[in-house]
Amino acid sequence: MAEITNDTILVNLQRCTGCWTCSLACKVGNKLPDDKYWLTVRTLGSGEGIDRPAGVWPDLHMSWIPIWSQLCVKCPARTAEGELPYCVNSCPNDALTFGEDAKAMAEELKQRDFRIFTLPSFENSKDGIVYGSK
Repeated sequence: MAEITNDTILVNLQRCTGCWTCSLACKVGNKLPDDKYWLTVRTLGSGEGIDRPAGVWPDLHMSWIPIWSQLCVKCPARTAEGELPYCVNSCPNDALTFGEDAKAMAEELKQRDFRIFTLPSFENSKDGIVYGSK
């Protein structure tokens, strides 16, 4: 299993709906310019365009994966005061957990036969981001 520390963000991919709220909260909270994102949400579908599902009717399916860039700072001013990073705090689907909560959630997900993993190095994503998926 991937190492989970006090500043790990765990993403439950079964709960992510691709809404981009995490990304926009990061952008606004960190006062990023219009053309900068430290967190993006990739659509996993057919690969034939943005937000197009894979499969054929009636067996269509689509999923999403948030990806943090190396520029992500995990909101140290917020976490030092016991608050959650903007992305985690804003998720409307409780797909993101942080720190000690991430450790507990990883254990819970493992008990439910989820695979806990990190992205491969070629994604060049932020360290300390862990994903759970069935």
